[in-house]
Amino acid sequence: MTDASATPPRAPEPAVAPRLIATDLDGTLLHDDKTVSDRTIAALAAAERAGIEVFFVTGRPARWMDVVSDHVHGHGLAICANGAAVVDLHRGRRIVEVSPLERAVALDVVDILRSAAPGTSFAVERTGGIHYEPHYPPFHRDPAAVIAPAEKLLAEDFAPPPAPETAGIDATGIEMTGIDVSEGDTAQDAAVAFGGVPGAVPGPAGTGVDDIAEPLTGHGREGAGEQHAADGGAAVIVSSAAGTPAGHITTTGPDQPVLKLLAHHPEMDPDAFLTLARSAAGGLASFTRSSPTALLEISGPGVSKAGTLARCCAERGISPAEVVAFGDMPNDIEMLTWAGTAYAMANAHPDVLAATGHRTESNNDDGVAAVIERIVQGR
Repeated sequence: MTDASATPPRAPEPAVAPRLIATDLDGTLLHDDKTVSDRTIAALAAAERAGIEVFFVTGRPARWMDVVSDHVHGHGLAICANGAAVVDLHRGRRIVEVSPLERAVALDVVDILRSAAPGTSFAVERTGGIHYEPHYPPFHRDPAAVIAPAEKLLAEDFAPPPAPETAGIDATGIEMTGIDVSEGDTAQDAAVAFGGVPGAVPGPAGTGVDDIAEPLTGHGREGAGEQHAADGGAAVIVSSAAGTPAGHITTTGPDQPVLKLLAHHPEMDPDAFLTLARSAAGGLASFTRSSPTALLEISGPGVSKAGTLARCCAERGISPAEVVAFGDMPNDIEMLTWAGTAYAMANAHPDVLAATGHRTESNNDDGVAAVIERIVQGR
């Protein structure tokens, strides 16, 4: 990450009047404490009043979208899981589209990465939750997670348990380090083993990642058939963009699609791990990263933020030239290079800075809001 202390030079405004703003969340729109500032809330509302649609485009799962649910207007949609899911925030984070990672492909990737990078551990995000291997460091508590080898988590007969209804349990992951658990135990079992009280375990092991180990949900429109993203990803649609129910996405039971495979290495440099994985298995799936640690996010082939955003824009008759995008990490690069105008945050990864022509202030300095304010004022 780069030093965000210096104020970046003011970039020229887009030559084409923007019709849509696409912004990442963590490290971009949100402050480091995961809040949305009053300034940013006001800027998002001003954009919508000016007729500019706003899409949140994140690696986060649907269940992590409460922080911005009240700040998406109009269409109510958000793109989650690095493009693997489209979520309707106006309908209780209902999944309206998903581009899954095929189970057999995920198993092949696991096998290849185990050989290419010994010591790698895995987590599997399905539409109903996340499950992980015993040595994978779940960065957030998830009492319903099953702990087992990836091969079992990806087995055809794998049946995730229902999410717990227990009040007070934070369904976002558990720090398992040092806990002796058995294959097939749930994270809630492990919590009890640790201290006798579900949730009474050490806090998060990681910080500030926009999609670490969280289950995403999503599917596409029933009756619309298979659609292909601009970069090759396939989407299955189960309800309309307008929010009219037209199908059902499985978030419980054994038929939950796999949204992402996560691969963690305890020692490798994050960028080196990404390069190695793409070299070894890039022909099978899409590899990216958004964490400061060596944590890879693996989606179906061709699935990206850019591909799903391109579909959403095409449905609205919006061209890439009419899109302004913001991001800070490698999982944003395809979206930033697709959009007609792209801003890297002052705190962005060097590869993001190299891929974009515009800069704005850091996430903690409301860099997204600063650009939106100028765009609205210029209309």
